[in-house]
Amino acid sequence: MSNTLMPVVFVPHGGGPMPLLGDVSHRELTAFMQNLAQDLPTPKAILVISAHWEEPLAHVSSAPNPAMMFDYYGFPPESYEFRYPAPGQPQLAEDIAQLLHSNNIPVILDNQRGYDHGTFVPLLLSYPRADIPVVQLSLLASLDPAAHIALGNAIAPLREQGVLIIGSGMSFHNMRAFFSPSPAVRTKSDNFDQWLIETLTSDALDYSQRAGRLAHWTNAPEARFCHPREEHLLPLHVCFGAAKASVVAQHNFGGYLLGTRVSGFLWQ
Repeated sequence: MSNTLMPVVFVPHGGGPMPLLGDVSHRELTAFMQNLAQDLPTPKAILVISAHWEEPLAHVSSAPNPAMMFDYYGFPPESYEFRYPAPGQPQLAEDIAQLLHSNNIPVILDNQRGYDHGTFVPLLLSYPRADIPVVQLSLLASLDPAAHIALGNAIAPLREQGVLIIGSGMSFHNMRAFFSPSPAVRTKSDNFDQWLIETLTSDALDYSQRAGRLAHWTNAPEARFCHPREEHLLPLHVCFGAAKASVVAQHNFGGYLLGTRVSGFLWQ
């Protein structure tokens, strides 16, 4: 056990492997991820909630040596040669499953799940030595925002055990809007992003108000334009739930990516 709570981080992971390929439009985001670990305590293990893993029931990866999952297509050959050899940690997976069981959340241990790009892209940049064990937790296929906050609440005790919780998604994720020449896209992404920043960082809101806003995120300005489907936003909900002891988040990244505003958040 640690006397210090580990931080919780939500990172926008960019488009497929583009942050790893030196893509110019990802330069700002790539630099953020490369510097992320410098100001964080060294974790004993990392738990990643990736936007690219959904299951009907919560799944926790329990393989001792997870394989790579190249769950993207149409990129250069080198995009399929990345390796992230960090070990899994089956005992931690069992501990996480127990936390979920204790909170009446059904859970399945999955010893086949490998590292999807929502996991290996940010970790290759932030923890390139791959010497810290990594476990993954799936999203719920229901995409229920309140259920994902509850999922985070259940795993909050991991922060006392030296586990860094990383939510890997995107604060904006409208594939048809990326690269759009319309100035309205940037304006709409700005409006939603500002709502998100206010929700998570404003001193004028308490925890229950923040939770209520996130549970009803579709009421936010341009919500459905920014997230026609919300799987890339929900890792943030899990992070918010896991960070319940840290009421106010820090807006630790803000920039433009593929013509849209994206943000990252840190709870300490």
